[in-house]
Amino acid sequence: MEQTVAAAKSDRDEARHAYLDLRSWLTRLDETGRLAIARPETDLRFMLAGIANRNDGDRATIFPHPSGHPGTVVSGLLSRRAWMAEALGISEDRLLERFQAAEQRPLAPVEVENAPCQEVVHEDDFDLADLLPIPVHNEHDSGAYITAGLLISANPKTGAQNVAIHRLQLSGPRELGALLLPRHTLAFNDAAEADGHDLPVAIVIGASPACLLASQAIVPIDFDELGIAGALCGAPLEVVRCKGSELRVPARSEIVVEGRLKANRRAPEGPFGEFPQYYGERDDRHVIEVDRVTTRSRPLFHTIVGGGLEHLLLGGIPREATILATMRRSHPGVVDVHLSRGGVCRYHLHVKLRRREAGEAKNVILAALAAHYDIKHVVVVDEDVDIHDPTEVEWAVATRFQADRDMVMIPGSQGSKLDPSTDNGLGCKTGFDATVPAKAPEFRFRRIRVPGEEAIDLDDVLDPAARLAEVLS
Repeated sequence: MEQTVAAAKSDRDEARHAYLDLRSWLTRLDETGRLAIARPETDLRFMLAGIANRNDGDRATIFPHPSGHPGTVVSGLLSRRAWMAEALGISEDRLLERFQAAEQRPLAPVEVENAPCQEVVHEDDFDLADLLPIPVHNEHDSGAYITAGLLISANPKTGAQNVAIHRLQLSGPRELGALLLPRHTLAFNDAAEADGHDLPVAIVIGASPACLLASQAIVPIDFDELGIAGALCGAPLEVVRCKGSELRVPARSEIVVEGRLKANRRAPEGPFGEFPQYYGERDDRHVIEVDRVTTRSRPLFHTIVGGGLEHLLLGGIPREATILATMRRSHPGVVDVHLSRGGVCRYHLHVKLRRREAGEAKNVILAALAAHYDIKHVVVVDEDVDIHDPTEVEWAVATRFQADRDMVMIPGSQGSKLDPSTDNGLGCKTGFDATVPAKAPEFRFRRIRVPGEEAIDLDDVLDPAARLAEVLS
């Protein structure tokens, strides 16, 4: 018990510099030269997403009054791993450890009576397109989409909440189309639908970095991710009850869309540009009927461009934390894991292994493929390889891997249905053992190095004032 209390205090102390809402994080980005402001009137159709993509990973972008809309759009808030860590008040190398600790020791939210997200209430005669500046992102998207909305619902049997991000198509003045994959929101909706009831939902737009990250946690059903958000920041998250339901939402968010998933109602949704850099197809999907919208007095609308870095990293980092914890239970020699950007932060996993026995890397491959169904290719490397550097990983495969000896293939496996190379998710998973062979002579795989190279300070040894002519004279 004392150890748990001490760990929780350490978590709070570490996260004391966390940014507790979107606006404080925007201010930090602005103060450090990582925020761009577009000219007013940027077109909501394609141009806004194009500018956001050009800045992606370098600067977040604010779009005042896009297409003449009175609102303001922001994008690119968390498009680097280092930014995500900074937003939580920690160093980048502590990011996965911090996320794991928050999952293990969540902090229950605290309810408040008055909240910034309910300063303005819209209930009668509103049109979502007039109220919110919702962009159209990619060329063949079926229309405008809410892409950074945290969809909060509750288990109709237990009352426990769930938080997730679902793509939400603007389908009518007060109607949204929703893609619900076979996860917790769908399970809650199925339970409500079986009883002939609509499922109340709240869509939170403009949440804190911690809330965005927490929404992607891979946790059991009836585990409220808002507790993880609080633990990530070292203090319980303030929440407020919705105006029309018992759902609790982050109090300091920008916009809350309240509505209901309609029982036994389906309508066309899609196509939409997804994280694999392809389009999710059109189909009949669930429908949300919107009852009201509450906002701050001058709300900011956060959008995540489909397939951009923010989209990839928000899903990738929580998965890494869960995958690492899962694998270490059976293989304590696993040092680190990384879902690579080239593998759309879902499909390609790099594993750093402190190997103890011959054949262990192949067991680690099997454990990795079982850790999450999205994982398609696994590369296991030794401790001397930087798994966050794709060139290093490719070098290990090039110099330590032989297909007839080191490849593991599992055909007919369940994978991601958004991977267009699969047959509706059914495909082949492959593992690459790129570790040094167990019985190899020590010198055969010794990496070259120049002694003392790492300690050289180039500013001390190079002469910026010297010119070639002087040296040759």
